[in-house]
Amino acid sequence: MNSLSPANKLENLRTIMKKYQQDAFIAMSADPHMSEYLPDYWKIRQWLTGFTGSVGTIVVTQNFAGLWVDGRYWVQAEQQLENTGYVLQKQTPDESSTHLAWLSQHLAKDAKISVNGNTISTQQYSALSALAIEHNFFIQTDLDLIDEIWTERPALPLQPIWQMADDLNAQTRLEKITAIRHKLIQKKATGHFISALDDIAWILNCRGRDVEYNPVFLAHLYIDHSRTVLFIDDAKLSTEMQQRFALDNIEILAYNASIKFLLELKQQNILIDPAKVSISSAQAIEQQSHLVQDINPSSLFKSRKHPSEIAHVRSAMTKDGVALCHFFHWLDNALADKESINELTIDEKISGFRAQQAGFIGLSFSTIAGFNANGALPHYRATEESFSEISGDGLLLIDSGAQYDEGTTDITRVVPIGTASVEQKRDYTLVLKCHIALAQTVFPEGIASPLLDSITRQTLWKYGLDYRHGTGHGVGYALNVHEGPQVISYYAPVTPSTKMREGMITSNEPGLYHQGKYGIRIENLVVNKIKHFEDTTYGQFLEFETLTLCPINLTCIVLDLLSHDEKAWLNQYHQTVRERLAPHLEGDVLNWLNENTQAI
Repeated sequence: MNSLSPANKLENLRTIMKKYQQDAFIAMSADPHMSEYLPDYWKIRQWLTGFTGSVGTIVVTQNFAGLWVDGRYWVQAEQQLENTGYVLQKQTPDESSTHLAWLSQHLAKDAKISVNGNTISTQQYSALSALAIEHNFFIQTDLDLIDEIWTERPALPLQPIWQMADDLNAQTRLEKITAIRHKLIQKKATGHFISALDDIAWILNCRGRDVEYNPVFLAHLYIDHSRTVLFIDDAKLSTEMQQRFALDNIEILAYNASIKFLLELKQQNILIDPAKVSISSAQAIEQQSHLVQDINPSSLFKSRKHPSEIAHVRSAMTKDGVALCHFFHWLDNALADKESINELTIDEKISGFRAQQAGFIGLSFSTIAGFNANGALPHYRATEESFSEISGDGLLLIDSGAQYDEGTTDITRVVPIGTASVEQKRDYTLVLKCHIALAQTVFPEGIASPLLDSITRQTLWKYGLDYRHGTGHGVGYALNVHEGPQVISYYAPVTPSTKMREGMITSNEPGLYHQGKYGIRIENLVVNKIKHFEDTTYGQFLEFETLTLCPINLTCIVLDLLSHDEKAWLNQYHQTVRERLAPHLEGDVLNWLNENTQAI
């Protein structure tokens, strides 16, 4: 990234917009794969604004520049946008708060809108196109305005990919490709184009290091009834990998050759996921073929983990739990000894203990260590330029996770520093009650996952409290830490693909945030399993098995607020944690585990 200020970059952008006669410029937080975590090359919104949150949309005209983010990022964005020329736009579930609504209200008829077609999904483009038709806007997707002003733009990564160990895969890639071909027949499609990196990694049983946190690699994939074509820079492929792909009849073409390939398809019915394929790729297909739009079959396949994969995830959770016990034991001692600790120290120590575990690949997201007011920012990240010392009284929120060769972890715990207040203990207990409510839920198989959200929030709602994020996101198998299609959030739409099925892994993470004071979140990962009843008149039911293994802090709990049933759940959870982790610990750390998993 270069030395120009956001204000300078904004001025340069407006100059280039004038050159190409563009009235408005839109930048999404996306790449050609609609990824959550982006290669540096595609961090356009961050480069322009300085805002480091993982999502956000900017709109620039000659007299306005705005950043749209949801409630998770309002405080952070307000801070980071100061003196940049960009104005925070608070996006809510209300459609009137979106950037599309702003465009409809502020752009003149016949306005020209520039958006890079590689960075807007087919689904997002459809909404923008409908707006353009209504207001007679013209959308230009073939300009990369940023490339003309980002003089020090990083290159795309070229990290080598690797084959997962055979014993970690429940199916071979040929078996997965065959299953996808069967789905193509059902959907009356002759071919399938895939851009989602987690889907491609899952199908091919390979992993990579092209982006932070997600073990994926830049590629596109095409599958029809006779061909499988992988579009990838061959610098990523060892001779062994090339030979492995050749044995499975997987053709290799250059990464940047996908558009040309799609343009040459004739009279085909090509299945794409409109949320995961760029409009540039979709328009290339439509030149001579037809689109069939539906969720990627692989997204549904990989969301339902095989029993052998769940067994590997349990093993990863044991490793993670061991690392966390070492970390929290260190933290207790460091606090007792009045060592100098800050939020960056927390990140360094917790990452270090994880790195000692066998099969550790890296973090699954940037560690969130927020003390007091910083904990009230759901996606806060301490930096060398801005962090807090951990001293005095308050609450420390730590949200962290790791990638192991056996699975992906994601956990949040809150610990008191010094003396927690009466209000903090009450709020902590309310969040714990919400967490337990979801953990204990039994529900019909196939229920839409967003419908489970109200079960979780009811305790907070009784007190007039809530939180501005979802309660749960899907998690991949040694893949993306945020991976659908299921999502437990009343903000999310109910669709056929969000149904809860056996084998899905989801987070359970209710929270509560008081701006400028403190934040609380308690998170475990859970997996859907069959709940057996003798009477099956009303169909199959599911329940959650909690996978995460780490003590939940006991000292902040107001016991009188917990029911007998809630205490029993917590005691059983802690017994499981102790039984699973104790064989891997010794000495003072084992003593710490035993002390922190005592029955209440």
